[in-house]
Amino acid sequence: MRTEVVSEPGAPDRPNEDFAGVGLPASGQGGCVIVLDGVTPPRDGTGCLHSVPWFTARLGGALTELTLSRGDLTLREILEQAIGRTAAAHVGTCDLSHPRTPQATVVLSRWSEETLEFLVLSDSVLLLRSPQGTVTPVLDDRLDRVPRASLASDAIADATVRNKEGGFFTAAADPSVAARAVTGTVPRAEVGALAALTDGAARWTEKFREGDWTALLDVIRKEGARALVDRVRELEAADREERVFLRRSKTHDDATVVYVEW
Repeated sequence: MRTEVVSEPGAPDRPNEDFAGVGLPASGQGGCVIVLDGVTPPRDGTGCLHSVPWFTARLGGALTELTLSRGDLTLREILEQAIGRTAAAHVGTCDLSHPRTPQATVVLSRWSEETLEFLVLSDSVLLLRSPQGTVTPVLDDRLDRVPRASLASDAIADATVRNKEGGFFTAAADPSVAARAVTGTVPRAEVGALAALTDGAARWTEKFREGDWTALLDVIRKEGARALVDRVRELEAADREERVFLRRSKTHDDATVVYVEW
């Protein structure tokens, strides 16, 4: 099995808000991939004493433990319990009802000898490649379907579409959001490789239009996960003033890629 993990902050003077992990149980059978993209907080605060990296580390740790140890739970149940555990760790000190309480997008995949399960919540990406080379993206596209006017400012988004019906959802403090995740199961034999990416790495396809999902996965498979992140950084630097790709909220974003190949 080939595994690669690359996670790089968008700026050297700012902490990386992403979380990435590959879990391989001691039994030697199966495994899991977890990728979280922490939501950068607004300048006026989140109602929480803790940072986004604190939150993603807690949530990612809980997801890793539960995914590997609780094969009897579905991925939605695992996400629900992990959010609950994380919320319990700071409910006594923080206002978890604040719309910008620390939160993250989620990609979660678990495989056994027979099946591969997946879960995606918000705009991180999971790519599944068949042994024949067909690439299937697993996406939660609700954020893309939100009217752009609803995202004109943090205040408007928080009041109208963030974790609201008709808007988009992230893993924050409400365990019930797990029911909103995109999930599925496929036979393990139908997947030869997978890649989980935060939107900072998926920019190569989604923002810069350098190639489709198959081409992106080919870059990772042939040149490595680091090569994809390097290509994104080159494109960002060339378009630093964001004159062409105006829908980028940041010149550089945290970029995370996890790749597994059997």
